[in-house]
Amino acid sequence: MSFTDRAETLLVRALLGLFGALSPVAASNLGGGVMRAVGPLLPSNKVVVNNLRQALPELSPAERRRIGRDAWENLGRVLAELVHLPAILNLTERGPGLEVVGSENIASALLSEPTAIFFSAHLANWELLIPHGIRMGGLLGGIYRAPQRPGVDGLLNRMRHLGAGRAFPMFRKGNKGGRDALAHMRAGGKLAVLMDQKLNEGIAVPFFGRPAMTAPASARFALRFRCPVVPVHIERLGPARYRLIGEPQIELPDTGNADEDAKILTTRVNEIIERWIRARPGEWLWMHRRWPAEE
Repeated sequence: MSFTDRAETLLVRALLGLFGALSPVAASNLGGGVMRAVGPLLPSNKVVVNNLRQALPELSPAERRRIGRDAWENLGRVLAELVHLPAILNLTERGPGLEVVGSENIASALLSEPTAIFFSAHLANWELLIPHGIRMGGLLGGIYRAPQRPGVDGLLNRMRHLGAGRAFPMFRKGNKGGRDALAHMRAGGKLAVLMDQKLNEGIAVPFFGRPAMTAPASARFALRFRCPVVPVHIERLGPARYRLIGEPQIELPDTGNADEDAKILTTRVNEIIERWIRARPGEWLWMHRRWPAEE
């Protein structure tokens, strides 16, 4: 482990310790308040401004700035709540908790099908998705973009495993991760995938009316197994309190052309994710460079 990796790992561990010493609500409020103030001053806020300008040009600059601040606040809350995933996943009438709508849509694919794919986006607290599925009893694994620092990656995965109550497979994006995810599905496992990030090697499909490079691997997996593809997303109800929504599975195309089917299915996924984001734009991770900086 390099010096930089050790230093960043120690910093993340200290922050987790700080947030862990607070109640879930207090930690969420602290993380959200800090990032709401600091986020707009960071260099990466240029990505937020560019994304909002391209995706929501009909809004005024003031409205887009407000959404940007909301998004930074939400990110701060997500980071602060990581150490409190077990508490959030144990629903209570007040304070932290997670309520579920459409659980039958999730359960039928998670527990009754040979394999399945659940897709979502970086909305509200996306870290709750896989731990909730694991707690339901599903053999669920995730595909994710790993942090550059291995030590930080290990800490974050440990928080996810604590939230789920046990370890579960996480497959890094890339060729090896794709092969491992495919083997997981062949063995009867299910996959959870966040489909809202740019992949330069992906395919261009519409997203907010603009071509966006999108990973087609999950669509290809779904078409290969002809398995359920279930939209699932999270909405924030308050500090450390959420609603998880499972929608009915989407229909798989069958044109006889594998590449065309993958494009059709990926387009449908983007349409659903866009609908979620438009409903709650301040809860999406606008910090990811989804479209080119200039057009």
